[in-house]
Amino acid sequence: MKIVVKLDELMIKRKLRLNELASRIDLTEANLSILKTGKARAIRFSTLEALCKELDCQPGDILEYREE
Repeated sequence: MKIVVKLDELMIKRKLRLNELASRIDLTEANLSILKTGKARAIRFSTLEALCKELDCQPGDILEYREE
């Protein structure tokens, strides 16, 4: 099982840079980068909520399940 983070795609569509999004959702650039690259082991619901609010999307737009 693999959870894929599609945050990079959404940021490109919305023309947002990492530092801009990080400051808007009050997250460090380092932590957002870890999430964006798929290296995160977990995500807080509050972070997911902030991302969805800022990117005007649903959690399924950010996270996707793929079978290996």
